[in-house]
Amino acid sequence: MRQSLTELAVPTPGRGLHEITPQVAGWVAAQGIETGLLTAFCRHTSASLCIQENAAPEVRGDVVRWLDQLAPENAGYAHDDEGPDDMPAHLKAILTGVSLSIPIAGGRPALGTWQGIYLVEHRRAPHRRKVVLHLIGA
Repeated sequence: MRQSLTELAVPTPGRGLHEITPQVAGWVAAQGIETGLLTAFCRHTSASLCIQENAAPEVRGDVVRWLDQLAPENAGYAHDDEGPDDMPAHLKAILTGVSLSIPIAGGRPALGTWQGIYLVEHRRAPHRRKVVLHLIGA
């Protein structure tokens, strides 16, 4: 068994689903591990990770609008230290999660045909997010 670890820096222009599949798949391929398990971990409380459809861009917009309905801004939250999108961003990160486990087969993430890996930015302002990748396998 071998292990590899890295951290991706992901610049975001603001709220939305930002695909990181090419960066993740490229790093996995470079590790030379054919079979294993990849863990991706977002090091933030106002951003998250998800696997979602990467063919129709309307899906990403629909997801963002749905999350906005579940955790709207200006809903009387006590925590608003960084503005009205601060607490809703924390709630959205709870809903979508900050880590993913992805099987590796043939040296690639074993994603379905229409699946992509996304960093979900829940804040309106641009950020530079960090995603830790840990790969274990042979």
